[in-house]
Amino acid sequence: MPPPTSTSTPSSSPPLVKIAACHLSPTPTTTSTLQKILTTIDTAATNSANLIVFPEAFLPGFPLFPAISAPVDTAGQFEEYVRASVYADGPEIGEVREKCRERGVVVSLGFSERSRASAGKSHPKARTKADPIPFTNPQKLVPTFWEKLVWSPGDGHGLVVSDTKTCGRVGALICGENTNPLARYALTSQSPQIHLMPFPPVWPTTRNPHSNYDNRSANAIRGASYAFEAKCFVVVCAALLDDETRAAAVEAGGEYPEGREQRREVLVGARQAVTQFFGPDGGRVGEEREGEEGIAWAEVDLGRCLGGKRLRELFSFPFSSVARVEESASRKGYGALG
Repeated sequence: MPPPTSTSTPSSSPPLVKIAACHLSPTPTTTSTLQKILTTIDTAATNSANLIVFPEAFLPGFPLFPAISAPVDTAGQFEEYVRASVYADGPEIGEVREKCRERGVVVSLGFSERSRASAGKSHPKARTKADPIPFTNPQKLVPTFWEKLVWSPGDGHGLVVSDTKTCGRVGALICGENTNPLARYALTSQSPQIHLMPFPPVWPTTRNPHSNYDNRSANAIRGASYAFEAKCFVVVCAALLDDETRAAAVEAGGEYPEGREQRREVLVGARQAVTQFFGPDGGRVGEEREGEEGIAWAEVDLGRCLGGKRLRELFSFPFSSVARVEESASRKGYGALG
């Protein structure tokens, strides 16, 4: 079968793209976090950013309560999170789109999408740009582990690499699905030049801090391997869990005060994620952010994507000539039955 169809045909790519990866903590409310997003876009645009990337579910913030409390203790937290989530065509995303048009930038924003058909949610990225070529909104295909207590599965309509005027060919997968071979192939076969990987600040898997999930290593492995395979640049953009956000998560993480210390210990023992960049050879490029708020910067030359393809192009001769592998992905969006 032919490779997946992108949103447009390849164009003459800009030689240099300045990327701002926002290593930030969300604030306690959707309104204040939205204001922080708009202010950050202004700051990055003023410093000549072409592409501005925010972490996973940054609006209203990544839900940590199902990781630090039992499901029977978090009914109120779930309801509150649903109310804080936003509609893809709602006023909050509309403000982000307008800001992008005003500043002439491309923005990738992770947000928790509220559904008009159900309380269940998936979280696509709202990618808004100044030029007229449409960007898709990829949804998280399958929520992982305790995320299933908050979000519904997504669909494949966003498995598309978009061709932009100012940032080249851009694709994205959310968090752990960057380990999914089929999802990776669906995008890599469309020749991305920049691939976006948004992540949460922490991802607790156990109470034991010595055997907890290592965000830094896991995300670096994903980022470097994808960059090397696709011969593209990768942006690993993670949120930050600062002291104020952690304290708020502990207080709001469950309905019973007696579990407060246990919740705190889980979050303190969870490894913080890092915001970083990788080049087409799998090596580190640009700046890195860890442990404090700020923007990590990288100025990338998209021409570097070509050199590696001359040596090892995984999606054409000779690598695909020995064995033919047929691939099919559904990109149909599914709504409620009418």
